[in-house]
Formats: sequence, C-alpha cells, structure tokens
Amino acid sequence: MPGPLEGKVALVAGATRGAGRGIAVELGAAGATVYVTGRTTRARRSEYDRPETIEYTADLVTAAGGRGVAVPTDHLEPTAVRALVDRIDDEQGRLDLLVNDIWGGEHLFAWDTPVWEHDLDKGLRLLRLAVETHAITSHHALPLLLRRPGGLVVEVTDGTAEYNRDTYRVSFFYDLAKSSVLRMAFALGHELGPRGATAVALTPGWLRSEIMLDQFGVREENWRDALDRVPHFAISETPRYVGRAVTALATDPQVARWNGQSLSSGGLAPVYGFTDLDGSRPDAWRYLVEVQDLGKPADVTGYR
Repeated sequence: MPGPLEGKVALVAGATRGAGRGIAVELGAAGATVYVTGRTTRARRSEYDRPETIEYTADLVTAAGGRGVAVPTDHLEPTAVRALVDRIDDEQGRLDLLVNDIWGGEHLFAWDTPVWEHDLDKGLRLLRLAVETHAITSHHALPLLLRRPGGLVVEVTDGTAEYNRDTYRVSFFYDLAKSSVLRMAFALGHELGPRGATAVALTPGWLRSEIMLDQFGVREENWRDALDRVPHFAISETPRYVGRAVTALATDPQVARWNGQSLSSGGLAPVYGFTDLDGSRPDAWRYLVEVQDLGKPADVTGYR
C-alpha cells in the first residue's frame, strides 16, 4: 500500500545524523521522496569528524519505504543551496516540505560561560551555522515550496518558546541561536500563511542522538545503562520520535492550525497518537519543568 506521503517531496536540510536523520527516515517510511543534505559524505567529513554520512541516511530512507537522495551541501554557501533547489526543481518540479535542521554547533559552545569569556570565533561560527544557514535555505527553497498550496516548513530547534522564554539555555550564543530559530518559525508563519503554506518550530526532547549516546558511553540498545550516572536521562527519546512528529504534521490536512507556533515531539504525540520506537510517549519539556528543574529525584512516571 502506498504511504500517506507517496508522491510528496521533502528536503531535510541537515540530515547527516541526530534529529535530521530520524526525520528523514520517518518521512521515507511514509513514502516520501526525501532529499537529505549535510557536509559529511563517504568521501569527506566535516569538522565534526564523525562517521555518519548523508549517503547512509539516504539509504535508510529508501530502506524504510521512501526514496532517499543524498546531496552534499554546505548551507552557508548560497550558490550551493541554490544549486540544490534547482536540482530538486529539475528532478521533481515540486517541494512539499522543508525541514531546516541545520546545526553543527556541538563543539562550539561552552556551558555556563558568559559572553565576555566565551571564545568569540566559536560563538560567531555557531550563530552562522545555526541561524544564517536556515535563512539562506528558506530564501532559496520557499519559492519552489510555494508553487503548490499546502506546503510545510519545520524549523527544528531546542526548547519550546515557553521554556526558552524563562530559562537560560547553556550560554549566550546557544541561547541566542535556539531562540532565533523559534522566532524564524513565527516570522515565516506570518509570511507563508497568507500564501497557503504553514511554518512551525519543532523541538525534540532529550535526544538520544549518536553524539549523545557516545558522550554517555552507551548504544541505543543499552542506553538505560547511563541512568546510574545521569538519572534524568530516563526521559530521553530516539530521533525517530521527532521524525514521527514531522510526519504527523506533514500528513495533517489541517496543519495550518499550528501556523507560527512552537511545538514539541512530546506535546504532539498524544494529539496525533504516535509513539517512540518503544511504544512510550516521553514528554521531556513538561518533565523538565515539573521534575528536573525543581531538583526532584528522577521519576518518569506519568511523563512517558
């Protein structure tokens, strides 16, 4: 049976690993053709120097039931992004979904370090990777997306608008980057809504990305072994969970009701009825407010 996104075309910008990979795979499972971009390929690694590649993500998309197309792209280069969009136009003639998940800042911020002590070059590089890339990609991709009514833009960030409004996030540069992406979705909602498209901001919870699992010295199969050291990690979720959130939005004929809003994987799960791979529904942002940030002992009862 064809999937609900059969015939639809998506661009997941920043799909090498983490949330981007999880989103791309779930869109593939729904039958979409998914263009996956990033800087790490089988021939060349980015400064991350990690093994994940866009080709492998594209293979996962195809194996899930869609069609994955890997296109090496540096989203800080306008000419490269323009060439990417031209290729999608030439090959598909349409773009139904744009997911802006470009990040690349894990090695560029320092926790609880004030702006005057933070490495300035790293902070500015983080802002370029996390904010400028999204603007460049939207500038070039949205004319193609707007050719047909019903297009969707998902700006992936860290934290809901409500949580980030009242919470200092890591450092000046990190806080500014993630809040900027939230505001991008708000602004895009105003610009796209009257033109028949929808824009939202979407955050996963505590993500069990490849980098996070490596940090804790575990794999997805034994991630709970990290709980002795980091008990609140019990609320964590796989990248496929936020992928299912994006798929739910992309298949919702009334998705415009969310236009300009800040959403989370845990908040959308009960609305659309999806779960994480283990059948649970972790609601990390509610957990952070009601348990972790209050200094309570780790207890996910009622939160997943």
